[in-house]
Amino acid sequence: MKLSHFNYKLPKELIADRPTTHRDESRLMIINRESGKIEHKMFKDVVDIFEDGDTLVLNNTKVFPARMYGNKEKTGARIEVFLLRELNSESRLWDVLVDPARKIRIGNKLYFGEDDSLVAEVIDNTTSRGRTLRFLYDGSYEEFRAKLEELGQTPLPKYIQRDPDGEDEERFQSIFAKKEGAVAAPVASLHFSKQLMKRLEIKGIDFAELTLHVGLGTFRPVEVEDLSKHKMDSEQFWIYPETAKKVNRAIDNKKKVCAVGTTSLRALESSVSTDGHLKDYEGWTNKFIFPPYEFTIPNCMITNLHPPQSTLMMMTAAFAGYDLMMEAYKEAVKEKYRFLSYGDAMLIL
Repeated sequence: MKLSHFNYKLPKELIADRPTTHRDESRLMIINRESGKIEHKMFKDVVDIFEDGDTLVLNNTKVFPARMYGNKEKTGARIEVFLLRELNSESRLWDVLVDPARKIRIGNKLYFGEDDSLVAEVIDNTTSRGRTLRFLYDGSYEEFRAKLEELGQTPLPKYIQRDPDGEDEERFQSIFAKKEGAVAAPVASLHFSKQLMKRLEIKGIDFAELTLHVGLGTFRPVEVEDLSKHKMDSEQFWIYPETAKKVNRAIDNKKKVCAVGTTSLRALESSVSTDGHLKDYEGWTNKFIFPPYEFTIPNCMITNLHPPQSTLMMMTAAFAGYDLMMEAYKEAVKEKYRFLSYGDAMLIL
């Protein structure tokens, strides 16, 4: 398929700037692949869809406050530094993006905090905006990480044009987030409240956790018309033995295996055994899923409403079927659903 096949008109006023008051009270579009039927519910109504023995696969990655602002030595120019990944904990080396990049060269130093309590030196260029920084800090590693937490901000997407606040610190994180390492939230997870999780648990639904640290590559624009030529950035993920056991039991019992979010979906499809079961695994995936694609592990998924021509929309279309997904997006615009990270959700059966 071509990039242009995934274009649609997204009215600016439908892009959610804030989360709903309660996590589980966003809207939910239910899409049945077999019948083609589209229904409109509330997210908390998912409890009526799942049955005893069904398994929800959750990504327990935790977003860290990846966006920082520093000042360049001598000129004092304000520079945004977006932490991507830690390369070496002993040397305190990090892969980052800087903005504006043209001002930042190898050898430059950046100062962070009102008292310049944290200093970083640029030691390499990685891409046009990418740099490798070595942080210079005298304290222990634990104190250094605490300093990053103190100086960093919740990494809201750039289209949300406001400063993050206390609400974002809580709501741009799932209630089951525990493994720190993501620079963006696995947004389908944000709809789950403690009350909803409890109701699902009482009904006999299994929760299987995996970890995939969401990187910015997931959101990198596709710049080629021929999708087979697009290369995804690699993201680190873990499928735990207990998770594989729960998922495989659901497969064998012909129950629902529901991937909560595109990140869970990609992780599941990146660790498939020859007999069509899930393998425990620790490693990296750059799997790019777009139509047509035959899924092995999940038979339903929960996802948000994604931007036009995004890899996330393509993955969702591969799961739902292209024509049905385009019809669902048209319906979502007509019904004024809220789009993107803080927006509403879809359940594809």
